[in-house]
Amino acid sequence: MGRKIDLESSPGRSRPGPAAATFLPMPRDALLFIGQFMRSPALVGAVAPSSRRLARAATATVPESGDPVVVELGPGTGPFTAVIQERLGGRGVHLAIEINKPMAERLAQRFPRCDVISADAVLLPELLAERGLSAADVVVSGLPWAAFSPELQRRLLNAIIRSMAPTGVFTTFAYLHALPLATARRFRRLLESVFEEVVCSRTVWRNIPPAFVYHARRPRAGAGEALAGTRDAS
Repeated sequence: MGRKIDLESSPGRSRPGPAAATFLPMPRDALLFIGQFMRSPALVGAVAPSSRRLARAATATVPESGDPVVVELGPGTGPFTAVIQERLGGRGVHLAIEINKPMAERLAQRFPRCDVISADAVLLPELLAERGLSAADVVVSGLPWAAFSPELQRRLLNAIIRSMAPTGVFTTFAYLHALPLATARRFRRLLESVFEEVVCSRTVWRNIPPAFVYHARRPRAGAGEALAGTRDAS
């Protein structure tokens, strides 16, 4: 299963105090992001972290009241994490799943209030169950969907809809320049086949490259079975 990042057991490191949870993008984060992209471009999926404008658009569905369970997939160096933490203000549960271990360690260091796990996002239902959580109210994705095979896209979406509360919402983003590509069109069709409602945000021009956000609600009846039973036929 996933591994909780434990900084206290790491040599030469100490758990930071509240002041360490800085929400401003740091040059060190950008260097880490670029370095990990060079190592694993298919897993990282972008050459630069998302902008704060895109982060605000992607996290707009995080409730500003109550105690929601918010899941973040592929947080990278934390641009979305920072805004989620701001919106939660210490409420609820924030679970961040990052498969890249160096990024997960950096994320846990910056955001000690966030439950950071180094794991594959397809394990989301099991990771929630391990923590006694029945479902997620919001799932925010920073995963590079266009870089994934159709089969992996379906496995991930199946894990997501199995983990969502009935009134939950799933958000993810796509790059504007990629819209004409077959992979982008296929993913949009997949979203619309899985969810009853898929809404696109306005274009976020202040991002490199410009992007927009999908907000998806209400998984269709039988969508999980269809995703689990469908093989890569494209």
